[in-house]
Amino acid sequence: MICFGVTLMVVMGVTSITPVLPKVMEVFGISARQIGLLITSFTIPGVVLTPVMGVLADRFGRKRIIVPSLFLFGIAGAACCFTRDFHLLLTLRFFQGVGAAALGPLNITIIGDLFSGQRRTAALGLNASILALAVAAYPVVGGSLAIFGWYVPFFLPILAVPLGCIVLFKLGNPEPKEQQQIGEYFRAILAGIRNPQVLGLLLATVATFIILYGPFLTYLPVVLHRAFGATSFTIGCIISVASLMTAVVASQLGRLIARFSERRLFKFAFLLYAVACALMAHMDGLWWFVLPIALFGLGQGLNLPSVQSLLTSYAPMEQRGAFMAVNGMALRLGQTLGPLVMGGLYAFFGINGVFYGGSVVAVVMFVTAVILVR
Repeated sequence: MICFGVTLMVVMGVTSITPVLPKVMEVFGISARQIGLLITSFTIPGVVLTPVMGVLADRFGRKRIIVPSLFLFGIAGAACCFTRDFHLLLTLRFFQGVGAAALGPLNITIIGDLFSGQRRTAALGLNASILALAVAAYPVVGGSLAIFGWYVPFFLPILAVPLGCIVLFKLGNPEPKEQQQIGEYFRAILAGIRNPQVLGLLLATVATFIILYGPFLTYLPVVLHRAFGATSFTIGCIISVASLMTAVVASQLGRLIARFSERRLFKFAFLLYAVACALMAHMDGLWWFVLPIALFGLGQGLNLPSVQSLLTSYAPMEQRGAFMAVNGMALRLGQTLGPLVMGGLYAFFGINGVFYGGSVVAVVMFVTAVILVR
């Protein structure tokens, strides 16, 4: 349960404040281009610091990294509530992002340390379910708090401070005991990443987030608004179907792996992505989009926890933090490439080129997974 509390912190930093971004633009008199800095300043530290935090967690212990990270995330995040200077707000968001850099990968690492086999997959499935529900719920929570002021949602991260105390005193997780020489440690990590199956799983993470942040999160809302006149609220409701489907499926992953292996489940997920993206190019009614979106959510529920479980199983405890940090970097790479790649396809082939491009990425990844992950 404590780990699931950390999971709730992982996505809070962005999803809880998205409803107030238009109001922040008005208050500070900034442009749509500048408001993106509020997100970028938070995410950039993770690109650089995620692998560093993973190595430190392997060398010095999980709690010694995740507890200060929770404190920094909570204090810097809550301080944003009190500033009325945009540059100071960006600075505080940067330090909040420094705290957030370790939370996701280390939380998965700790779950991997605590459980093994099917219990690990079931726990990661439940974790993914809670993550999906949080993604769906935080915009509603943030929007509701914004009734009292644009700055109120920024105070939510203060919850990470008492959670950090709970982690420090109550979480009974095992810690790495064998300390390899630093050169041997990095050689072992490199050898592990060169394993074709691990490489296939890391490529799966990149492909997943190219599809998620390209066709799904960036261009699907554009289609729903321009072609069907959907409001922001309607778009949010339709897209939330994916999160709800992910939550339901991921919560049942323990039962599914009793009949199907994680390898089969995550490979099948890419076929679902391919079908979902192709269908999006042919929907002629607003609410028909619920079908491909539900298929996409089903794929997410099968894919993400299965890949995480397989990665944690390939990494011994002494290197697991670094392994999951590398996976975090793969995630960030996919987040960055998705809008860029699909933006290029949109420029040359229009919106259908984006959705078919997502299908091609999914099919190529399915074939790659069949070859590498056996």
